[in-house]
Amino acid sequence: MTTTTSIPQKSTLGSKDRNKTAFAAALGTSVENYDFIAYGTASALYFSAVFFPQSDRFIGTLLSFATLAVGFLMRPLGGAVGGYLADKFGRKPVLVGAMLVMGGATCLIGLLPTYAQVGVIAPVLLVIIRMIQGLAFGAEWGGAITMTYEHAPWNRRGMYAAIPQAGNPLGIALASAMFLISAHLEGDMAWRVPFLFSAVLVVVALVVRSRLSESPEFEAAKAEGKIEKNPFLTTLRRDWHSILRVIALRMVESFAYYSTATFLLSYLSQRFPDIRPTALGSITAASIVAIVVTFAMGALTDKVGRRPIYIVACLAAILFAFPMYLLTNDGTPALVIAVFIFGIGIVHASLTGVQGSLLTEQFGTSTRTSGASLGYQIAAAIGGFAPLLAALLVGWIGWPGASLLYMLAAIIGLIGILVTKETYGRAERARVTALVAAEKRQGA
Repeated sequence: MTTTTSIPQKSTLGSKDRNKTAFAAALGTSVENYDFIAYGTASALYFSAVFFPQSDRFIGTLLSFATLAVGFLMRPLGGAVGGYLADKFGRKPVLVGAMLVMGGATCLIGLLPTYAQVGVIAPVLLVIIRMIQGLAFGAEWGGAITMTYEHAPWNRRGMYAAIPQAGNPLGIALASAMFLISAHLEGDMAWRVPFLFSAVLVVVALVVRSRLSESPEFEAAKAEGKIEKNPFLTTLRRDWHSILRVIALRMVESFAYYSTATFLLSYLSQRFPDIRPTALGSITAASIVAIVVTFAMGALTDKVGRRPIYIVACLAAILFAFPMYLLTNDGTPALVIAVFIFGIGIVHASLTGVQGSLLTEQFGTSTRTSGASLGYQIAAAIGGFAPLLAALLVGWIGWPGASLLYMLAAIIGLIGILVTKETYGRAERARVTALVAAEKRQGA
């Protein structure tokens, strides 16, 4: 007697868990970004004084941003490992594991001794934990986006894939708000409390993610025997051109955020110490705006395609490169607020809103997480050096150096989207709409 294995059916209407999966992914990405951005904010405001000797303020700032960049260097490795595991064994285990590691590392930062207490051991421990953060964060994104995308209705994948992307600014807003609140605390508690608060967020996210069902597309591929023996090597061999496109597309978004929220924050705080609360409040407000814009841009891609919005966002970044410093160099509060809201809430959010679907669609199911994660995290590793490079350029030629760096990244992003084919053009939208309508009729 023979038995047959039931192959899961992929519905164009998405899985029954599509909404729960999108919410859990967004909650997780918000916690991951809270943890990672908390480090960037602390680097800009506190770590140069807390973890490095005070012989030279400029050198302390460079060292602080250098440890920030170390975490980014680990992200491609995390993306490679996380992508391999997600494509080989499933998306869900990677989501839960990455969250646990990231949350633990962030809490440990809040407990670290300072340079004044233990000397050089303090920055060494900081770098080690930062490396662990980078590994976990690198593993997180691909799994969250892929899970949401593969659970979503086919005609609304742009919108659904933007939901975990909207978790990014939510985490940023939470981190900025916590630093704004904790700024009133005495001594080291001003920077420790935001890191320790991460434990609460992690527990909530872990409970929600542990209840998710596996991706229906992964389950179907597994049942059909289409799981790659080594997804990482396969995507390097077969999809290297797509990985390069993802790197270019991600470069502009990564630089757009860290040049603004990290370097510009540090630049203004050093020149105008009294502007720090206003700048932090502006980042919080901009991040709230970004939640809405990210979701809206993702939904819009289901109507007009992925490329048009990305092209406009890249052009906006190019045009914004010099005004962002011309408008803030005098420290006028209203202009500082406007620059942060436009740079983070509009330009950056428009890019992230499209990325969830655009980058995922560069790869097939069997290597989707590996390919998208690797390209995404390599670009993030490069973008992590944005504050450090901007500081060096400003020290050399003044503020125009930071503007030129920002503009260069935007130009790379524009070139990337111009050489990328539309993944959801008019013909594909019509085809998917017909498939969804036919399945709805069959189920009626």
